[in-house]
Amino acid sequence: MTNAVTYVWKPSSARSVVIDSFVPVPRGSVAAAPAPLNWPTKDPQDVLDYQLDIAPAVLGNSADTIATLNVSVAPSNPGDLTVNNVGVDGTVAILWLAGGQAGTVYTITLSITTTNGRAIQRSVLLPVLELSVPPIPANAIQTSAGVVLTDQNGNPVVATL
Repeated sequence: MTNAVTYVWKPSSARSVVIDSFVPVPRGSVAAAPAPLNWPTKDPQDVLDYQLDIAPAVLGNSADTIATLNVSVAPSNPGDLTVNNVGVDGTVAILWLAGGQAGTVYTITLSITTTNGRAIQRSVLLPVLELSVPPIPANAIQTSAGVVLTDQNGNPVVATL
């Protein structure tokens, strides 16, 4: 007998960032701005899940979770990064991101409100680079062992007639 398979989707921890913690600053000192949050580099062909965990903002109140989530992407021109889907899991915002222009660093801004009325806004940087190996041109020069010759930048050397 064949049984239907039920899948439980779990986001990848490889693309997860946690917001900076809320640490009190001693009187008389100056708080330094934290380093920008960023996700690992994405290829334009990838469609992947990315997470932002706001747990430090609600520390001590385990019942407070994400109630609403608004996402904006900059730049947002035709062919740029798109948000395919959004979801939440407690204090974790989950975004499915697709596309993007190679050589562009996108700023994804998440505006979050929690069930207890907290408002949190954070921006996360996402660099998009061509990570796939391009196809080898038909006129690429190869050694007798079949190894393609490349220039100093790793581009195949092609024969011109």
